Amino acid sequence: MKIEMFHLMPYRDLPADFAEKYHSVWVDIPSHLFDARKAHQYYNDTLDELEYAAAMGYDGVCVNEHHQNAYGFMPSPNLMAAALARRTSDVAIIVLGNSIALYNPPIRVAEEFAMLDCISGGRLVAGFPVGSSSDTNFGYGMNPATLRDRYYEAEDLIMQAWSNPDVFSFDGKYTQLRYVNIWPRPIQEPHPPIWIPGGGSIETWGWCVEKKYLYAYLSYAGFKRGKQVMDGFWNKAAELKAEPNPYHAGFLQLVAVADSESEVQDKFGPHGEYFYNKMLHVYPGFADAPGYRTLETVKAGLLGQTTAFGERPPALTFKDLREQGNIVAGTPKQVTEQLEQIIKDLRIGHLMILNQFGSIPHDLAMANIKKTATEVIPNLRHLWPEWEDHWWPQPLRNVQKPGPIYSQASAAL
Repeated sequence: MKIEMFHLMPYRDLPADFAEKYHSVWVDIPSHLFDARKAHQYYNDTLDELEYAAAMGYDGVCVNEHHQNAYGFMPSPNLMAAALARRTSDVAIIVLGNSIALYNPPIRVAEEFAMLDCISGGRLVAGFPVGSSSDTNFGYGMNPATLRDRYYEAEDLIMQAWSNPDVFSFDGKYTQLRYVNIWPRPIQEPHPPIWIPGGGSIETWGWCVEKKYLYAYLSYAGFKRGKQVMDGFWNKAAELKAEPNPYHAGFLQLVAVADSESEVQDKFGPHGEYFYNKMLHVYPGFADAPGYRTLETVKAGLLGQTTAFGERPPALTFKDLREQGNIVAGTPKQVTEQLEQIIKDLRIGHLMILNQFGSIPHDLAMANIKKTATEVIPNLRHLWPEWEDHWWPQPLRNVQKPGPIYSQASAAL
């Protein structure tokens, strides 16, 4: 069983009346709410939290791409991954991912991911999300009717750029390049493992199975809705005669661990409510642009992570969130039991954990990481010993360590 720490890097200081006063946390959130001095702290706290998770024994650390929002303001996950690659040594660097249809030309992704693979010594996992409608259609102005075609073409170009050792030409519908010859090239041959972050789109299931890419369901509607989606993925895998290897799939879950029920409620309750009532306060018109989702997905009622509740829901309490399965919280024993059941029910070999969510302050996030890593994760390692993980990076045996940090005095010697 592989367990990774996922980080959204949310803005932790939205006003108490945000959901009542402001239109949306995404796309048109007013810039006067942003404090760059606080962002300086948040970015560095986030890197510290991910580095700590790596040191505490998580198998991987995950970063992701979003735009024009306070829900997760990490517009360039590659910058975060580069910092992590230098300050960690044996943990997978999982970028979930680059919204490849937004890059012009998409070989920029092939180049930057190759750089990260080289810097990290072959520890990169490359994520290729389509990107949320809020990000792609409204934030970056991409036509929803062409987004998926652009995405498939971008994936084709990137994979050719990594796999073809020769200079070649690419004549696509959206990208035409006389010369494709990327330098650098990834350490992992022919390319790093590919993970596809999904929000429940039906067509993504079959595509992942056919391409042999990992399907990672990223949703905040919790494991109860996750069962519906993951059953759909495994049914499609069976239909296409793929082996039911649990490592072919991953799932994201919010997790809070404390020594007692009262401590969980007192410490994490307000931050869980902040996340669901403010960070997912998205104007429904920004959630799914017409044409963004296929007709089959719409008919199946599988909406995006920010529209999983339909219209804007009433304010949710921490008790609601635990009962609905949005947040797994409790003592180490309670959390271990719940996560083991989720892993088995969803048949996942990769569990991505959000230990920092909403407005959780840095010291509480670090405590949550430590408790999860030391009192929960070791009790889940025994799962799926009969299966091999084909979706994990293969780093160099001897990864170069960073040199010493030089002070002005030592540099002058």
